[in-house]
Amino acid sequence: MDLKDILRTMLQNEASDLHLKVGSPPIVRVNGELVPLEHPLVTREEIDQALGELLSQPQRDRFDERRELDCAVGVRQLGRFRLNAASQRGTPTITMRAIPIAIRSVTSLNLPPVIAELALRPRGLVLVTGITGSGKTTTLAAMVEHINARRRVKIVSIEDPIEYLFRDNHAFISQREVGTDTDTFATGLRHVLRQDPDVIMIGEIRDVETMETALKAANTGHLVLSTLHTTDAVQTIQRILTFFPPHQHFEIRTLISESLQGVVSLRLIPRADGRGRVPACEVMVASQAIREYILEPSEQHSIPDLIGQGAVQYGMQTFDQSLMALLRSGLITQEEAMSSATNPGEFALRLRGIEGSSDRVWEGSR
Repeated sequence: MDLKDILRTMLQNEASDLHLKVGSPPIVRVNGELVPLEHPLVTREEIDQALGELLSQPQRDRFDERRELDCAVGVRQLGRFRLNAASQRGTPTITMRAIPIAIRSVTSLNLPPVIAELALRPRGLVLVTGITGSGKTTTLAAMVEHINARRRVKIVSIEDPIEYLFRDNHAFISQREVGTDTDTFATGLRHVLRQDPDVIMIGEIRDVETMETALKAANTGHLVLSTLHTTDAVQTIQRILTFFPPHQHFEIRTLISESLQGVVSLRLIPRADGRGRVPACEVMVASQAIREYILEPSEQHSIPDLIGQGAVQYGMQTFDQSLMALLRSGLITQEEAMSSATNPGEFALRLRGIEGSSDRVWEGSR
């Protein structure tokens, strides 16, 4: 198996991921769909050879010990890839995701301008959420690069693994990798406040200690950017609360209402022209009304209504408003819009022209 040739084929087909497993042909993911390559079935020896080519000896020792490994690797003349090595039925598997060398801007990613505005907030917590593969890391990188091009600040990132590589522009950037530069996210965060940061970027919040430190850092004058595996703003607030025991929920709601600046939730939708996918994006900006609703558990279910009404004044938008804008611009098909809509019934009514008094906010969304 010529691994470089397979990776080259992956990139030529604009695939996002490569999957290698003993007894199967190499499989790539193109526009969200798994596509097998015309290649003989992969053998155990070829998997072992690929791991030997991709991993350093300490990384290989760690994988042999734990049977799990996440890292980023560079392949000469091809680029950088995020690599996961795992074990299934006693044999190793490899999953590789292509990492673009160039960091795209918020505009070129077809994201709403308010995301760039959130990146320039002087302090507070901004969360980018979505399922695996929805574009969270790419969006976070675009926000960091937006800061880098405009503010003279120190940015410290804690990532697992480091994917995008940033070059200092206006900002001074320190990138730390879990497993190489620090033991865990929580350990790295415990020390980061002594490193004089203005902006802290956390690759993912996974545990209560990381979440608690992130909230406190955001509440004490730092801008904190991070990701969560949640699907929308309301679920994000609920997820933050589940990190903590019930007797702390009032305190945590207070911290969230004081420190949260915004939640950006992503879904990737196939483009109408078949050339990749485009993000549908819910954006919640922490207006005064949103902060009050966060404090009141009984009002939490009404937050989507505030998001829908906040398009003109705050740049907020619901998923369905985003889908409608993508549909009207011809970027996605009506079928994809309907299948992805949060409220398909209401979406269908609007498509048929049966609209309510708040439709001006649908016109202003992107």
